[in-house]
Amino acid sequence: MIYASASDWRNAPQKRVLLFAMSGLGKTYLSNMLRGTGDWFHYSIDYRIGTRYMGELIADNAKREAMKVPFLRDLLRSDSIYIGSNISFNDLRPMSSYLGKPGDPHLGGLPWDEYTRRQDQFQQAEIAALHDTSHFIERSSRLYQYPHFVCDTGGSICEWVDADDPHDPILTDLASKNLLVWIEGTDAHTAELIRRFDKEPKPMSYDPAFLLATWHAYLAEFSVAPDKVNPDDFIRWAFAKALAHRQPRYKAMADKWGITVQQSAVEQVKDTEGFVGMIADALEMCS
Repeated sequence: MIYASASDWRNAPQKRVLLFAMSGLGKTYLSNMLRGTGDWFHYSIDYRIGTRYMGELIADNAKREAMKVPFLRDLLRSDSIYIGSNISFNDLRPMSSYLGKPGDPHLGGLPWDEYTRRQDQFQQAEIAALHDTSHFIERSSRLYQYPHFVCDTGGSICEWVDADDPHDPILTDLASKNLLVWIEGTDAHTAELIRRFDKEPKPMSYDPAFLLATWHAYLAEFSVAPDKVNPDDFIRWAFAKALAHRQPRYKAMADKWGITVQQSAVEQVKDTEGFVGMIADALEMCS
């Protein structure tokens, strides 16, 4: 780790952290809070994906839908209107709408091949955005003169790495420049995440092998044809399985490449001093 002790961390003139966890456990809360102080550069992986790597795909998807409406089609073809993605740090719905859900097209589902094609696009985009972290560390310091840096990752980071491989290219790159910090939730937090997801299911990205196995298991359990699957039912059913699938991956990343903080501790952080203290306490536990 780039900080060998709590003292190293507290005294570091440039603090650099990368936060990872399931959605809803406080990554963006902490990142927004730190950015609000004026001393921390906030690099959002999902925002980078949605602007640099998938922005055109997202906009074209919206245009494709608009072209189905004769009035809008004529305006688009004459360049009379503009359609673009208004993605932000706190609103990633344009990217979710592009990823989509597999199943019955009459219920808004995508054919399996198209769904997995978009999943592959997202995987490549996220890996590229993760490797861009070093560039933004340098850019935030050289260009914007921020002393500190926080990377807010997406929940799917664990899908593309092998924490047991000491030479994993993504983790090696990230850990050489940042302190990797896992926000660990409790069973109660998991239950709350599932409740929220059931209320408002949203597309996610998964390891291809896990996704294919989960899809086949769903089709078999409910005896349904692929083009008759209710898209929302499938992603709700898959979500709890995804949490169980990701938990040991996150833990391995933290155990071998970084540190762990509890979500209950994150809830107590109200300012930079509290954040620095939380990280220092976690480093003390590792020493």
